Amino acid sequence: MSSCKPTNTKQEHIRKPDWLKIKLNTNDEYRGLKKLMREKNLHTVCEEARCPNIHECWGERRTATFMILGDVCTRACRFCAVKTGLPNELDLAEPERVADSVQLMNLKHVVITVVARDDLKDGGSSVLAETVRAIRRKSPQTSVEVLPSDMGGVEENLRILMDAKPDILNHNIETVRSLTKRVRARATYDRSLEFLRRSKEMQPDIPTKSSLMIGLGETEEEIYEVMDDLRANGVDIMTIGQYLQPTKKHLAVKKYYSPLEFGKLRKIAMSKGFSHCEAGPLVRSSYHADEQVSAATKQRQMLNQ
Repeated sequence: MSSCKPTNTKQEHIRKPDWLKIKLNTNDEYRGLKKLMREKNLHTVCEEARCPNIHECWGERRTATFMILGDVCTRACRFCAVKTGLPNELDLAEPERVADSVQLMNLKHVVITVVARDDLKDGGSSVLAETVRAIRRKSPQTSVEVLPSDMGGVEENLRILMDAKPDILNHNIETVRSLTKRVRARATYDRSLEFLRRSKEMQPDIPTKSSLMIGLGETEEEIYEVMDDLRANGVDIMTIGQYLQPTKKHLAVKKYYSPLEFGKLRKIAMSKGFSHCEAGPLVRSSYHADEQVSAATKQRQMLNQ
């Protein structure tokens, strides 16, 4: 693996390599899913965060990540394209609309994420937990993954969510310790680790998962430190993807990692004890999430035998 040190120290534009070309697939599956989202007045992180895999997930795998609690975030992280500002009032009918859509789409696995709602005392945990329960009532065959913010680091907020017993608890560390203050707003590296550790302590049988973006100026050693920190706090699944600058107002890319470099990072992560690691230039937290829950379930069954 070549050095993971940044390839430039200035803010000049680095040409995007060929391996980051995105396959567009606007077939009937993609168009149908997009139409359904608009009819149900639902938001997806696939659209709001400009995910590079939206055409694959919507057009080929027919999977999506629902984003609830509105589409306006109270935080302004310098890597994220989701709108920031003062959110609207809570839509208490949203859990049922999401559950209806999951049932209509006959999804095998669904990811439910939220914008950060620092304006709410419970960080949105009650609505997120009710969404899990609504999906379970209407689509008991569907596995449910949740991807919350740190909910202010309040233990009771996390307990409300974990009591709903999602199939996977996903909370993203996002970047290495030294870059956290510059990359993330109002979040801390140690609070995210604590959030993941407490999740496992509350529900030991529920797999935990976290995602790391690279290409922001981290070193190779810092990437390995994140892996070790996640494992030390009981995290089962890790995803590693290339940071892509959504607009000129966001942080610039410092380095594009090659597929070979991602392959090596995946091998190292697996050697450290993760049950599953998805690593690649276009990998995002919810990428192939259905496969990740299957792998985690199989490993848990083996350990319990």
